[in-house]
Amino acid sequence: MVDFTKSYKDKICVVTGAASGIGRALTLKLATSGAVLALSDIDEAGLKETVKLAGLENSNRVMVDPFDISKADEIAAYAPKVEAGLGAPHYVFNVAGLTRVGEFINTPLASMEKIMDVNYWGVVRMSKAFINGLIETRGTLVNISSVFGFIGWPGQTHYCASKFAVRGFTETLAQELEDTGVAVCSVHPGGVSTNIARNAQIDHNRFPDRSKADLDADFDKKAITTPDKAAEIILTGAAKRNKRIVVGTDAKIMSFVQRVFPRAYTKLIKIYAKDLL
Repeated sequence: MVDFTKSYKDKICVVTGAASGIGRALTLKLATSGAVLALSDIDEAGLKETVKLAGLENSNRVMVDPFDISKADEIAAYAPKVEAGLGAPHYVFNVAGLTRVGEFINTPLASMEKIMDVNYWGVVRMSKAFINGLIETRGTLVNISSVFGFIGWPGQTHYCASKFAVRGFTETLAQELEDTGVAVCSVHPGGVSTNIARNAQIDHNRFPDRSKADLDADFDKKAITTPDKAAEIILTGAAKRNKRIVVGTDAKIMSFVQRVFPRAYTKLIKIYAKDLL
């Protein structure tokens, strides 16, 4: 693995979803690399814990802002604040996301809209808010999609729709910005051992004979990549300005299977996901 640390020293890095999971892991590695950080999340207590873990409690090299990534006006106010306080960003990591569980026929439209507001519109609005700054620095935009940006998954119509949308947006934006010097990276993690599934609200349980704890335990068995390892892969790929960054052996396998068997892969999913929502 290429040593990415020098790529981030004294670089201004914006990280959403920094209170936990991949966002926190990215923050800790960026702090160790000497980056200047603008951190955000809706979870204020989690943000404070991240700053503490990074050893930045009394540092002037970090800006911390709790806000709701689904709110357009809050993002619009955030970007000018970051650029006034720290300068134009060299890297923007759009990590914040959430999921819900439930088949489409049993899922309220409000749940679909909430997922899109956070996972898709949050990415689009953050990208729009910081794009001129990234052009100024010839920086790098890193958008977190998912392995579910490659494949459909039962019980995840809203999440898959949002992550397919992020992938399409990001890959198209990368082409549009080729002549500006801005790199645009689409990131596709597989199962990462974060709390995103554990914190998911359930619109409909496809397995009523099994408890939420049972389902969480099954997910944990398949979440084979640690947040720390995911962050290492993402930061290495972003430093190399890779357009696509696939995180985890499971994501690589699923991506390959989908490409080779674009119709038949759903039969394999039924076997692999028989005990998951």
